[in-house]
Amino acid sequence: MSRFWSTTVRRLTPYVPGEQRAGADVVKLNTNENPYPPSAAVLRAIGAVDGRALRRYPDPGSRALRDALAAEHGLGVEQVFVGNGSDEVLALAFLAFFTDGAGPGRGLQYPAISYAFYPVYCDLHGIERRPLPLDGDFRFDPDDFLANESGICFPNPNAPTGVALPRAAVRRLLERHTDHVLLVDEAYADFGAESVIPLIDEFPNLLVCRTFSKGRALAGLRLGMAYGSRELIDGLCRVKDSFNSYPVDVVAERAGVASLADRGGYLEIVERIVATRERTVRELESRGFRVLPSAANFVFARPPDGEGETLFRRLGQAGVLVRHWSTPELAAWLRISIGTDADMARLFAVIDAVPDIDASR
Repeated sequence: MSRFWSTTVRRLTPYVPGEQRAGADVVKLNTNENPYPPSAAVLRAIGAVDGRALRRYPDPGSRALRDALAAEHGLGVEQVFVGNGSDEVLALAFLAFFTDGAGPGRGLQYPAISYAFYPVYCDLHGIERRPLPLDGDFRFDPDDFLANESGICFPNPNAPTGVALPRAAVRRLLERHTDHVLLVDEAYADFGAESVIPLIDEFPNLLVCRTFSKGRALAGLRLGMAYGSRELIDGLCRVKDSFNSYPVDVVAERAGVASLADRGGYLEIVERIVATRERTVRELESRGFRVLPSAANFVFARPPDGEGETLFRRLGQAGVLVRHWSTPELAAWLRISIGTDADMARLFAVIDAVPDIDASR
């Protein structure tokens, strides 16, 4: 610990990303990346960027990309915000809407088992954590959030479980929670969740964050967005312009516009991943795993003997990377990203080679 660190830095427990081991023999099923490359149209757009574009700053308003995103959802451009990955968009939203200090509105409610960056952002910005417990099936009831007590944030589908809430459940929460922002993180909604973006015009306190990283296979470019009322988007812009006026670079913006234009290519990739996910669930269940219902590009699975850490290590030794958490609630479980069919076949081959995986347990 450095004597030069501020008090804020000293109290932080940073987010730990998944292992980034490289190699031709490594199957990466631990960071929820898209197993397929972006479409040829996206690659052409990236290749067409020349030195004249790169020597100048990008458009600080990312107008071309915001226009395309607004058109996709039938919104006005003033209802769209973009940033350098959805993690940055979330961090800016936490600062903009959840840092009221002492008194009414203090703190943030979020599921106790959820995206691990939420408590990190709370600590970074001095926001009181108010986690909501999940039940034995790793579900949370949005009706259990305390309406109008503080801000609320949750992923839909949830991470790392993949379980999704229907739009009607989010609507019920919005109907009684009107005095603070409700942030719905739809990073994985491409793969089967019911988006709540259509509710934005009805509920001015609803902010929806999404990303190009998952369904659109652009994790390497870091491109995220938020949708909400003009009031909320203006608030995000005030924070952004007090931090970094140019968060989206020229290459990322052109790639994003091209991806949105190639809807057919995007849907084809999403459908392939969903089909592989359903086959993966069947294969794991046939081996005695318990698998939660997933609307994401990953599954949350418990091996039949409950030895999640042991299987995690054996898979890693064989070059198959999955995600494991050592907390008591999650230690028996693995989060497995959906790869290509060949990737998943490698996963099953390693599982089948483990002598004490007994499907009869």
